[in-house]
Amino acid sequence: MDIKEMDKVTPMREKSSCLLDSYSRRAFLGKAGAGAFLAGASGLLSPDLLGADVVPDPGTYQPLDLAKKVRIGVVGGGFGASFQWHLHPNCIVQAVSDLRTDRRNKLMKVYKCDRSYESLEKLVLDEEIDAVAVFTGVPDHARHCIAVMNTGKHVICAVAACFTLDEAEQLREVKERTGLKYMMAETSYYRLYTIAARDLYNQGAFGELFYSEVEYYHPVDEAFRRRYWYYNGKPTWRYGYPPMHYPTHSTGFLVGVTKERLTEVSCLGLCAPEMEGYGTGRNQYDNPFNTGVALMKTDRGHICRCNKVNAGTNAGERAQWFGTKMSFFMPSYVSGQPFRMHGPQAPKWTKLPDYLQRLPKPMRVKTGHGNSHTFLTHEFIAAIVEDREPAIDIYESLAMTVPGIIAHQSALKGGEQLPVPSFDRAMS
Repeated sequence: MDIKEMDKVTPMREKSSCLLDSYSRRAFLGKAGAGAFLAGASGLLSPDLLGADVVPDPGTYQPLDLAKKVRIGVVGGGFGASFQWHLHPNCIVQAVSDLRTDRRNKLMKVYKCDRSYESLEKLVLDEEIDAVAVFTGVPDHARHCIAVMNTGKHVICAVAACFTLDEAEQLREVKERTGLKYMMAETSYYRLYTIAARDLYNQGAFGELFYSEVEYYHPVDEAFRRRYWYYNGKPTWRYGYPPMHYPTHSTGFLVGVTKERLTEVSCLGLCAPEMEGYGTGRNQYDNPFNTGVALMKTDRGHICRCNKVNAGTNAGERAQWFGTKMSFFMPSYVSGQPFRMHGPQAPKWTKLPDYLQRLPKPMRVKTGHGNSHTFLTHEFIAAIVEDREPAIDIYESLAMTVPGIIAHQSALKGGEQLPVPSFDRAMS
């Protein structure tokens, strides 16, 4: 089972009336199953939160005008095949594209679409397409999104938004010039625990949220390298990729909850353990690190510890948010830490709300990355139909991406504290 499959959220079938530490890990996993623990840890709360069922109202779906349809082109048959465009009542998959024939065929099968193109450059010329979903290699994201918007089409893009500061500026310029919708498909923003944390934050439940810990661990073992680092015997973009240039699964947990901006960063990088592909002069990025650990300051004077690790035995994406009135801990299926909310203002929930009720009925299905894919799909389509900016717009996307670019520069300078430039809309 790969990391993405392990990361899917499935509801827990048995409510637990005791803490995880009353079980041995082996006994617990044997009884409930690893999948039930991963997502169902919301039922394993501390004694002060136990009691009668307390399930908050998740909210309901606000119907869109079904007369308005978005004709989308999907580019990238790897990760791009894991979204639910075909299930959205306001969306039509008009065409698909991938450089590889096998992945084009996969996209056509998943989305039941018979129109395909051999490249993004050909697909964007199709005048029957309103928007494009870009799921190509990370170093190509900015270039591809700029090409899409320059042909008058809205765009949603896999993470990260860009690789350089120049690309960040170019992306912002073309989005502001064209007025088209741009959205980054950051999965951490719509993990169910993040939705809960964001709702609670917006209700003022945290008090002042002064410190956060955000992290993304992705072991790169031999099987992963064989599958993703090479194609036809040649290195792909993933070979030796700098970890902090892929920061948004971590930074999204803070920016996506409080909308803060990360303004200063000090990052330490290392290669532990020594691994093929990492090291100065050993990859196309001249990148020595497979691990980055950063301490960041926000525009509100708060602190965030941000990790991105491509080595070791840990795995997963999670966060911890600390406020003056409550703290919120996401579960970890590796360490065994359960979901917990603590503090005088912490709600006495026994499980998370069923946030899938916020989606159109055909889309209330389980998906990867903590059930985030359907939410990302719906938000992009809804933003176009309602003619508004998506939740993860160009400014939020760059606020999640750019701190990682600067963190890598800091690591190359031995942890020197560096300012993070802002790419927010200029005040008139």
